[in-house]
Amino acid sequence: MKNLPLSLQIWLVIAVITLSISLFLSILFPLTLRSFFTTEIYATIENAQNLFVTRYDTEFSRDNWQEGFSQERRPPMQDVRTVNHLILVNDNQLLGTGGRLPTAFIETVGQQSEEQLTDSERYSIKIEERKIFYIIRKVSIWGNEVILVSHMWDTYRDDLVQTLFNKLGLIMGVVFLFSWIPALLLAKYLSSPLVALEKRVGKIANRDWQEPLQLKRKDEIGKLGTSIEQLREQLLRQDEAQQSFLQHISHELKTPVMVIRSYVQSIRDGIYPKGDLTNTLEVIEEEAECLEKRIRNLLYLTKLDYMETHKPQHQSFDIGELIKEVVERLRWQRSELDWHQKLTQIEVIGDIEQWRVALENLLDNQIRYAKEKIVISLTQKKKDNQGLVKIHIWNDGPPIEEATMKNLFHQYGKGYKGEFGLGLAIVYRIATIHEAKVWAENQEDGVSFYLEIPI
Repeated sequence: MKNLPLSLQIWLVIAVITLSISLFLSILFPLTLRSFFTTEIYATIENAQNLFVTRYDTEFSRDNWQEGFSQERRPPMQDVRTVNHLILVNDNQLLGTGGRLPTAFIETVGQQSEEQLTDSERYSIKIEERKIFYIIRKVSIWGNEVILVSHMWDTYRDDLVQTLFNKLGLIMGVVFLFSWIPALLLAKYLSSPLVALEKRVGKIANRDWQEPLQLKRKDEIGKLGTSIEQLREQLLRQDEAQQSFLQHISHELKTPVMVIRSYVQSIRDGIYPKGDLTNTLEVIEEEAECLEKRIRNLLYLTKLDYMETHKPQHQSFDIGELIKEVVERLRWQRSELDWHQKLTQIEVIGDIEQWRVALENLLDNQIRYAKEKIVISLTQKKKDNQGLVKIHIWNDGPPIEEATMKNLFHQYGKGYKGEFGLGLAIVYRIATIHEAKVWAENQEDGVSFYLEIPI
């Protein structure tokens, strides 16, 4: 069934449910009605008995009783609701019946009346494939104890059950047939937006994501459509950014390669662009280091993508000591810079190697753009009942352009003055993995970078 169209599946489910309910009612309803009408038959017989006894006392005098019974002189012994009566006196003598009854039945009734311990008892028995319901009641008529037997055939019950069951069957049949049409319409109504979504997802899978998806619904299908539209927009943005990234990264990788090749060719021709062989080789080495750094950053971003989907190896370490270590390793790049550090010992939990890389990239950015001074401070605070470590790094370099600030930590964006780099994108990715926050702000006299790490 799961291989059938969704609309057909929905329709089949509704059809099977309605059919099952109909079959269940067709079995349960007759049984319930038979039980109900059996109780009603006995109640009818009892009411007829009470009426019969009352009429017998008023219409049949003591003199008649003493003179004896005759077929002509006894009162009518049939109730208007098809209840028949017979009376048994001494030695089970029968005083007439309201219908033809077999002798075996009369003998059975006589035996049951002798064995009966209560004044009134209900019975039923089959006679020639028909069922008869009767009540044996001990009554007193003008001081004489007699047995009153009132009976009723099951034809009355079967007729009522059959009539009601036929009407119910007709109603259920109409409901069953006419429910298929709304079920089919409902199935198409529910499946049509899903079919549209399936076609749209197929287009997205084939990189055809230019056309927006709009479903004017607020139910679960509408929410699914909204999620797919968000996915489409994200893929579109990512595709545009990736194209831009490929263009810029190809240029950034191509430039040092071209410099290295041109310098090597010049040396081979006996020409030294930087005056002598030593200076020329230094340029080649610098370009090679630049190329190596950019390739290393690309590989590390790929590594972070892998590590983000796997369980990280976190440990406790002193973030202040780690900052000191990174500063000591990087400060030689520009020894003329004035470093001010306000650090304390604060333990955090995380991947120490990742945070080392993040701090190296963040401080490398400060060293590149600072004029004379870099200030690093480390504080601890609480925010929303959670402990946070706040790292503030300030440099007196030029302010960051507004357009650049929006994409400063984006891995496919350009850096300051059009330079392309992945360092801050790596910082942002590591912060995201550790549920930390990183951002930058322009100050009046420089630029500040902030890191908030949860403890």
